[in-house]
Amino acid sequence: MTAMFDLTGKVALVTGASRGIGEAVAKTLAANGAYVIVSSRKAEACEAVVAAIIAAGGKAEARACHIGEMAQIDTLFADITAAHGKLDILVNNAATNPHFGHITETDVSAFQKTVDVNIRGYFFMSSAGAKLMAKNGGGSIINVASVNGVVPGAMQGIYSITKAAVIAMTKSFAQECAPMGVRVNALLPGATDTKFASALFHNPVILEKALTRIPMKRIAEPDEMAGTVLYLASNASSYTTGACINVDGGYLVS
Repeated sequence: MTAMFDLTGKVALVTGASRGIGEAVAKTLAANGAYVIVSSRKAEACEAVVAAIIAAGGKAEARACHIGEMAQIDTLFADITAAHGKLDILVNNAATNPHFGHITETDVSAFQKTVDVNIRGYFFMSSAGAKLMAKNGGGSIINVASVNGVVPGAMQGIYSITKAAVIAMTKSFAQECAPMGVRVNALLPGATDTKFASALFHNPVILEKALTRIPMKRIAEPDEMAGTVLYLASNASSYTTGACINVDGGYLVS
């Protein structure tokens, strides 16, 4: 383990961590010494990830939280404070995308659900996280946004809008939380092979069209997102805040 990436003694919270990018991030942070709180809507869905971390010699626990529910955010942070007394790393990864279709066909229910999770959830998770971090000298918040926040995805209008908001949110929190010792950055994944994106990239027509825009001519594996999060969580990025890092196979420069 390289010293600058050593997270020994750090407490990390990863949302949406039962699968996909969140699972890969949780395992990577744990492998580098962090005690990882693996969170998603249902704690039992996280237990397999926790078991794998422990089997590999790491430390972790599962805690339920639906970040679209304000009361659950409050409960989660109260529990973390009681159990650990601090939080050093927060990875806001949980997200939702219930509408795939023309933007004008987005109904109020899909609109509200997407906004509640992807914007309001990230905002109040970050607010609570920053306050707790500040009590113990600071920490690092990493928001998982998307390349769709820069170039809207076809038929993914409201999702893309919320991810653009996450990018702006990251910069706003970075600016105002720096004096608190809290760094705030964002990961912008490109096309990644997760269950979340399976409806898109397991469709041969959509996949072929996507690959024409990606210079590396493939989609990413979830593990390929974890290294950037490790960098942003660790002392290796001690002078980095407000950064939004594309991990997209060259999509945004094509």
